[in-house]
Amino acid sequence: MHYIYCMQTALFNNTQQSIQPLAEKLRPSTLNDIIGQDHLVGDGASLRILAESKTLPSLVLWGPPGCGKTTLARILAKTSGHHFESLSAIMSGVGDLRKVFDVAKSRASDGHKTLLFIDEIHRFNKSQQDAFLPYVEDGTILLIGATTENPSFELNAALLSRASVYVLNRLDMDALETILKKIESTIAPLPLLDDARTSLKAMADGDGRHLINMTEQILAANISDPIDTITLTNLVQKRSAIYDKSDEGHYNLISALHKSVRGSDPDAALYWFCRMLEGGEDPKFLARRITRMATEDIGLASPQALSLCNAAWETYERLGTPEGELALAEALIYLATAPKSNAVYTAFKNAKQFAKENGSLMPPKHILNAPTSFMQDQGYGKGYLYDHDIENEFSGQNYFPDDIKRHVFYTPKGNGFEKGIKERLEEWHELRKQKSRSS
Repeated sequence: MHYIYCMQTALFNNTQQSIQPLAEKLRPSTLNDIIGQDHLVGDGASLRILAESKTLPSLVLWGPPGCGKTTLARILAKTSGHHFESLSAIMSGVGDLRKVFDVAKSRASDGHKTLLFIDEIHRFNKSQQDAFLPYVEDGTILLIGATTENPSFELNAALLSRASVYVLNRLDMDALETILKKIESTIAPLPLLDDARTSLKAMADGDGRHLINMTEQILAANISDPIDTITLTNLVQKRSAIYDKSDEGHYNLISALHKSVRGSDPDAALYWFCRMLEGGEDPKFLARRITRMATEDIGLASPQALSLCNAAWETYERLGTPEGELALAEALIYLATAPKSNAVYTAFKNAKQFAKENGSLMPPKHILNAPTSFMQDQGYGKGYLYDHDIENEFSGQNYFPDDIKRHVFYTPKGNGFEKGIKERLEEWHELRKQKSRSS
């Protein structure tokens, strides 16, 4: 198996310069090949019926990058029997449109329709969008626009009234897995351990094109040993260079200062603070790090810690050395003697990682505003409960994306001011459970 893989990968490496990019090579050619958009092109779905019956209207495809908007437009033109023309709103202007319109008129006189695909149609300004109207109106062209932006805000009302809007989904993990299997059946097996395979799909963030491009990098690397997540990250994701002042003593001392504050030892903290000042450390650097300690190690156990640190920093900026250093020492002693909690720091770190792993999921529709009728038709704002009108001013509604379970990131320690926060959170947790049972 190892020998077969090496031969397949070597063949891919030897020919990749002379063939199409992998994303183009794998581009679907029929409606059945499209992945992740069954609600539009699956059996009995609206776009499939319209295309196959050759009654396709002008339309706008709205969806995130890499979900297949361009590919779908090409296949719709092929399925409906129309001539396909493509322009990018980034690279084109009204002059380019007029050329297409003139050719489309000539083609229409021979009984052939033209499907004009405009990528990034939201990049056209309002007057440029107006140029489409008479040609869409008289049937000279069948317009398909692709956009990653909300059509309600980015497209003319007149154009929207002449085009149906179809919403494409970001590719979920199952759809991305289908793409990987297609790559393996077409090109070569991927030398990925299970955790790396899962990470690769998460890194794609619902973008099929990005997934294919990353996979192409993996195949081009010609790695025979199984790839784990760390190797994968180094291979397909460029990392920022690490900044290193090469002064080990500098970082050793600031580490000692920080840990002394965290350990509630004001005397040791003052010692290391003064050591650094005597060594010529910039007091502004110390002010910045002291303020960081307030957010990392004190947090909401003593919310005034952050204000005191900012005030000390500002005082130093006004007074300078040596007078302003006393304000920094005062803030330092306050931090060392304050109740401690890293709950905010931990919550932020965990939430940041969770957000990175789960990508750009949409908020649930009931908490989205609906300033346009189109958005209302899509269900935006439907079922939202205004908490101030609810008993205890707590509705217990879900505010996480629909595709993930509710997570708890912030768990207060119960020290200092956080004691009251902890009690309120526990009360709301019980209310949420009661409302869940009653519904």
